[in-house]
Amino acid sequence: MIGSLFTTDNPEMDHADLSLIEALDALLAENSVTKAAERLHTSPPAMSRALARLRRAFDDPLLVRAGRDLVPTPRALELRGEVHAVAARARALFAPSGTADPSTAVRTFDLQVNDMLSTTFIPPLLDDLRAQAPGISLRLRPETIEDTPALREGLVDLEIGLVHPRDPEIHSETLLTETLIGVVRPDHPLARAKTVTPRRFAGTDHIVVSRRGRAHGPIDERLAELGLSRRVVAVVPSVATALFLARQTDVVSVAPAGLGRPMLETLGLRTFTIPLELPHLTIGMAWHPRNHHDRTHQLLRERTRHIMTSGVDSAGQR
Repeated sequence: MIGSLFTTDNPEMDHADLSLIEALDALLAENSVTKAAERLHTSPPAMSRALARLRRAFDDPLLVRAGRDLVPTPRALELRGEVHAVAARARALFAPSGTADPSTAVRTFDLQVNDMLSTTFIPPLLDDLRAQAPGISLRLRPETIEDTPALREGLVDLEIGLVHPRDPEIHSETLLTETLIGVVRPDHPLARAKTVTPRRFAGTDHIVVSRRGRAHGPIDERLAELGLSRRVVAVVPSVATALFLARQTDVVSVAPAGLGRPMLETLGLRTFTIPLELPHLTIGMAWHPRNHHDRTHQLLRERTRHIMTSGVDSAGQR
């Protein structure tokens, strides 16, 4: 039946998935991109992209403008019944069982995790899931999609890190708070200092971590209150990059005290207390309501909470 919908010699459908069938079913039922998006709990732009793919796949506009409304083409009317039947059977086939055991589920979850957590949190989470739910696989998505409604559009199942949900319906939970510490290589002058004063701290070269390329932040604000300023010699997009640079040259970097410890020890870096009153980092997780009651997703959140709050790191302890 599906073969009659998507011909095998159509290159546009080489990577077709059930989401396109769902999208087509919703579009043909609603005759509206906006209403179809609401029906599938996605965004109108995402639905418009799906419609564009479907139009290329069928070589037919499927829905055309008639005044302020969209009306189906003859080809769309021909497909409507079959598409709805296929979508209904697919939903029934893949609908999670209310009695399904999450520990035996076979699922892939998309996670958005910042670079520091990728090296300190993901290893113990993988080990934990291999024991608790070996059928669960993780796919880490780049942080570059965090400025899009990734959770709402289903690009990400769970976001972990400095969570700032922009959508009011997004669920979030605080996992822990972190303190920033100064980081230098062993032969840096601050590594040998008995006391690091604000003036000594400001008097050395610094490297700043910012995905958006911002060189100024809370550290500069606190220094300015003391009549001090620092020289930023580089701005990099990730903590890992900053730490590798700190290992190779005489610059000061910063890192979270607990989560950063495994990498700091691996790189042989020295740490010191930053002599400023800085805000703590709040690490949390966020997810979309569609996954809130999903038992396998609940298991993933529970194991994430367990790893983060128990202080387990890639070395087995913190």
